[in-house]
Amino acid sequence: MKAMILCAGRGERMRPLTDTTPKPLLRVAGKPLLQYHLENLVQAGVTEIIVNHAWLGEQVQHFLGDGSQWGVSIHCSAEDQALETAGGIIKALPLLGDKPFIVVNGDVWSDYPFAQLLSVEPAQAHLVLVANPQQHPQGDFALQVAADGAELVVERGDNMYTYSGVGVFNPTLFDGFDVDSGSLAPILRRAMALQQVTGELYLGDWVDVGTPERLKLLDERVCKELRELGR
Repeated sequence: MKAMILCAGRGERMRPLTDTTPKPLLRVAGKPLLQYHLENLVQAGVTEIIVNHAWLGEQVQHFLGDGSQWGVSIHCSAEDQALETAGGIIKALPLLGDKPFIVVNGDVWSDYPFAQLLSVEPAQAHLVLVANPQQHPQGDFALQVAADGAELVVERGDNMYTYSGVGVFNPTLFDGFDVDSGSLAPILRRAMALQQVTGELYLGDWVDVGTPERLKLLDERVCKELRELGR
């Protein structure tokens, strides 16, 4: 299974840090956010990764190289102006092929075990949901158990959770849409209405690194954990 890491955003909320450094290259415990994703995907057994970029994209491309230093093949999907999430994925579809692929937001940090996604074959999409963080208490979607025992993602329900930015997508999810389609949410909601989106709730470590304050807190915590482990 291939994977795509979304790295094209401007990172407005992270300014001034992102005025000179693309958001995925901001560091936690001395390591770029993007590198954590690369290492976790490689550890899971992914061998081909696509990364899109726009703002300061030459820095992202220089950092990645061809992926050989991580033992993986990396292809970049360059965007002149950053597309919305769905548009970025659609533009990269020729690189992603005709089988389901993993998608990871470049500005999250998590210890999610990507290996358990390698055998997922969704009708259209499979989403990893997490508990709602303080900055997003209303959540995005709910989980509903279907008659066959499958956990379906629905737009509204008793227990709302936040989309983690990690999922598996079937290329057919984007049939009829183009690079100007904008946000991913309406496309997912269309598939949810047809009961073609499954999901899971992940209770492990996950942080939306969306502001300098949250980046600082995460950096301090990870550095402390590494010191305690003697690393």
